[in-house]
Amino acid sequence: MTRTMSGTLTTPDGTRIAHRTHHPAGKPTTTLLLLHGLAGHQGEWDTLAGRLRSDGHRVVTYDARGHGASTCTPANTTREAHVQDAVALIEALDLAPVTLLGQSLGGHTAMLLAASHPQLVNSLILVEAGPAGPSPDLPAQIATWLDSWPIPFTSLAEAEAFLGHEAWTRTLERREDGWHPTFDRTTIIASVDELATTAYWEQWSRITCPTLLIQGEHGTMRPDEPATMLAHRPDTRTIRIPGAAHDVHLDQPARLHAELRAFFLDLNFA
Repeated sequence: MTRTMSGTLTTPDGTRIAHRTHHPAGKPTTTLLLLHGLAGHQGEWDTLAGRLRSDGHRVVTYDARGHGASTCTPANTTREAHVQDAVALIEALDLAPVTLLGQSLGGHTAMLLAASHPQLVNSLILVEAGPAGPSPDLPAQIATWLDSWPIPFTSLAEAEAFLGHEAWTRTLERREDGWHPTFDRTTIIASVDELATTAYWEQWSRITCPTLLIQGEHGTMRPDEPATMLAHRPDTRTIRIPGAAHDVHLDQPARLHAELRAFFLDLNFA
């Protein structure tokens, strides 16, 4: 019998991290930790997590600091703080060695974790994420994107039409005048501050575990980034998924799952 268990981890700096563990019916084949992207939440992974659990994997998801049901305005939003949250979960839930699967900013966190804590990671899957930088305009771009949201939304249907996926509406809260995001705008923008000034090619080059890079056909990675990643680490497996944009896990969950199964078969995880 499959089951899902929810919990909250409090980190040394007092940040509360909400997480869920999706257990398979039998003994797990392997364990995956799924990391969502900027302004997202762990529920984005529900469809994929269900498919992976049916394959016999234990799947853990969590809301990053400043997101979802985790602490909304943590004192620290650095890349290192995000990495340490994931490390704390891996250690507290006894997940190691774990497969890291991260999308966008969550993929960046997963990449840094694999570089700094190789003993915890047996494989790495990046969805629309990589080491490129610096990106001086990124905080301003994120601010412009957030400010373009027609807040408040008059209905969840309007929010879904604007945001593109039903999953993006699940953390909206209803107030007297309509539906509002629960995240703090300043915190979300601060979460990408370091990406504006820093590239992470040295960390990428240090990773030794098997790695799969997944792009959407209409994704937002820099055009030259995947080729440069391969130049640094030629053993990286790369996949481009048709019909998907940046949110590959929401745009094409079945195709993404198929690619993950193939990757795991090659690693003898399935």
